[in-house]
Amino acid sequence: MSLARLTAAARRSAALPLVLAVWAVDVESGESAGTDQDTVLPVASAAKLLLLAEVARRLDTGELAPEQPVAVLTGDRAGGTGLLDRLSRPGWTVEDLCRLTAAVSDNTATNALLRLVGRESTARLAERLGLTRLTLHDRVRDHRGPGVPPVFATGTARDLALLTAHAVRGTMTSPAASARLLDWMRGNTDHGLVPANISHDPYAPGFPAPLPGTLLVANKTGTDPGVRADAGVVVGARRLAYAVIAHWDTALGPSTERAAVHAIRDIGRTLASCAGPGRTPPG
Repeated sequence: MSLARLTAAARRSAALPLVLAVWAVDVESGESAGTDQDTVLPVASAAKLLLLAEVARRLDTGELAPEQPVAVLTGDRAGGTGLLDRLSRPGWTVEDLCRLTAAVSDNTATNALLRLVGRESTARLAERLGLTRLTLHDRVRDHRGPGVPPVFATGTARDLALLTAHAVRGTMTSPAASARLLDWMRGNTDHGLVPANISHDPYAPGFPAPLPGTLLVANKTGTDPGVRADAGVVVGARRLAYAVIAHWDTALGPSTERAAVHAIRDIGRTLASCAGPGRTPPG
């Protein structure tokens, strides 16, 4: 089924008072489609995929070790999403912090990892992978005032989808680093956006290979006032890397937020139709 259906699904939201940027690519055939895919928008925590990709790269090269302890400093602590700031245990490893970041978008874990590797290294990795407009501007903050970047991260649907496509193809610096990122993404607990209307088993084995008659999903979401983002891969008969970003004026109220979430879920339904369930091997 052609990915042109994805563009049609995105255009159903054209009358809504929001920007809906969408991009998807078949990681085998290279077929792609979307709309507003090169519009730079705030992407919230979906950009944490870039940070996790850099940590995965360093684990692969031996610059970091999974069991390496990482001190969580006072300056790392942030509210919002996550568990670490609410737990009593004082010591965590690199692997722990990555799983917390991927699974529950832990802001404190994110800040500790970002301090460990530096924003400059994420920028170099983005350039290396051809993600020219995906940028981490700052650490996660509870409040943003004068003198700090207005948002945590910006990017495009194309760049976020390309990052996940690299991971699925095994070309995100190395096959091992790619597999590690996908493993972390599989632990994500937020399936309320693109995967919400996709019938899938989040704990099924075999990922990223398709399973007969099923769909598999790995993703990372982002949520901020006026922003909902989701980047990941739907695996069925086809493997489709995708990203969806919705952006709107918060003054429009909660009805626009609900419309944005509905539009993103509609994109997910279309992605599932285009991917199709995994086929039973012949014989």
